[in-house]
Amino acid sequence: MSYAPETRRRRTFAIISHPDAGKTTLTEKLLLFSGAIQIAGAVKGRKASRHATSDWMEIEKQRGISVASSVMQMLYRDHVINLLDTPGHKDFSEDTYRVLTAVDSALMVIDAANGVEAQTRRLIEVCRQRDTPIITFVNKMDREVRDPLDILDEVERELGMPCCPMTWPVGQGKSFGGIIDLRTQSMTVFEPGSEKRPQDFETIPLSDQDRLRARFGRAFDDALESMELAVGASTSWSHEQFLAAKLTPVFFGSGVNNFGVMEVLNAVVDMSPPPGPRIAYQEVNRQREEKTIQPEDESFSGVVFKVQANMDSNHRDRIAFVRVASGKFTPGMKMRVQRTAKELRPTSVVTFMSQRREAVDEAYAGDIIGFTTHGGVQLGDTITDGPNLQFTGLPFFAPEMFMTVVLKNPLRSKQLQQGLMELGEEGAIQVFKPDAGGNMLLGAVGQLQFEVVQHRLKTEYDCDVRLESCQYTGARWITADTPAELREFEHAYPLRLAHDAANTLAYLCTSPYDVRLAQERFPKIHFHPLREHAGLSLGNAG
Repeated sequence: MSYAPETRRRRTFAIISHPDAGKTTLTEKLLLFSGAIQIAGAVKGRKASRHATSDWMEIEKQRGISVASSVMQMLYRDHVINLLDTPGHKDFSEDTYRVLTAVDSALMVIDAANGVEAQTRRLIEVCRQRDTPIITFVNKMDREVRDPLDILDEVERELGMPCCPMTWPVGQGKSFGGIIDLRTQSMTVFEPGSEKRPQDFETIPLSDQDRLRARFGRAFDDALESMELAVGASTSWSHEQFLAAKLTPVFFGSGVNNFGVMEVLNAVVDMSPPPGPRIAYQEVNRQREEKTIQPEDESFSGVVFKVQANMDSNHRDRIAFVRVASGKFTPGMKMRVQRTAKELRPTSVVTFMSQRREAVDEAYAGDIIGFTTHGGVQLGDTITDGPNLQFTGLPFFAPEMFMTVVLKNPLRSKQLQQGLMELGEEGAIQVFKPDAGGNMLLGAVGQLQFEVVQHRLKTEYDCDVRLESCQYTGARWITADTPAELREFEHAYPLRLAHDAANTLAYLCTSPYDVRLAQERFPKIHFHPLREHAGLSLGNAG
């Protein structure tokens, strides 16, 4: 029995962008056009009862931003499309980095007025490290925007890879006339309105130049001229180069007006890669051996790239989001968490249609499924139906900001412990328990993480806490060449050591010099700015 026909139907991609480039709107429209939802929630109307389908957390509804990555599955042109929406806000970059380990390609959304912005750059770096193919969508062409040649030039510089235009805009802002599709050699005419469907837009063949000139005048000639320049200066389309992350196809449009979106949806199906092989490690005679896992392999394997507690306020549940790497999942199958060698018995297994969850009948490589559990699963865990495997590469970054947690009502300390443990395992924040006792420490990459955790402790765990500043400005995870050296180090710095949610030892610093001095004093101790996940390699010391 080969699973190849099923895995080849899968497309798993993430949408990445700077905040406010229109990512959530585009997500909605892709769902709308694939027939997955009937009505798109206006993202901007923060007070409206209809919120964007992919934004579910209370704080997101209040602020109109996405802070938790959400997952949506849809069926389109006989393909199963798994779309992961990532938080655009820089304070949640860790969550986004981890989501990017679960996808096979990315769709980058760029605001046509602002070009490539800071947050997009960081995400591009992660895609580049993983050689993730990127499709580019230049959004908001119905506003006053920069020259399209200018934008292409900037994308090429920032991405470090050539662009290949697939569609080209005619006019912009108030005089935006539509887009020319270079592959079909036709022009789709723009009409504003968020209720329009792809089939409602008029299409005119490029060969009908007199009609197009009569209708769009100078803007049409200018577009043809700049399009010829762009095509002349661009690398010609090569699917191999795109799959190798050495070329990005570029589409123009206006997500809020449903315009140019269908072309992107078709590109995801036609261009994006199906699930590929993944590297895992196996213990053989106490030696770690590398093994390549193919998506169509018989045995089931998957990796937890996200844990979300309390998605449903009526049930105190936690959902482990698992990217299936190989084999086929069926309900009731026996599975093990490799880190603990314990059997995993989820109370339910679901696929996601944003807030709607549906029971899974079957899932294949590339699919994202959610295991509802009451604990026992952490970020980075490998789950299989038997083989002893461990996937790697799920990053945790050393926090750059710290706060001490002070409980306003001491009688709620049990709830606080539970809340911090669950939020720590979920990766919403990093939690450090000082070895010498005292208040728990929270470590974050950005300030908004603290606000979200404080809000969630209050609403989900009924814990009112005060966050106070503390002297720490950084942390490094610790490993040693021998147990004796580690004991000596622990003896020298008893007040600087803490354990995180995965029970990994960390050294807390008050200044950048701390690590240097400690390193000089203990040359056989290794200080790591990045940890992969429990029980596995800590990257290079730094």
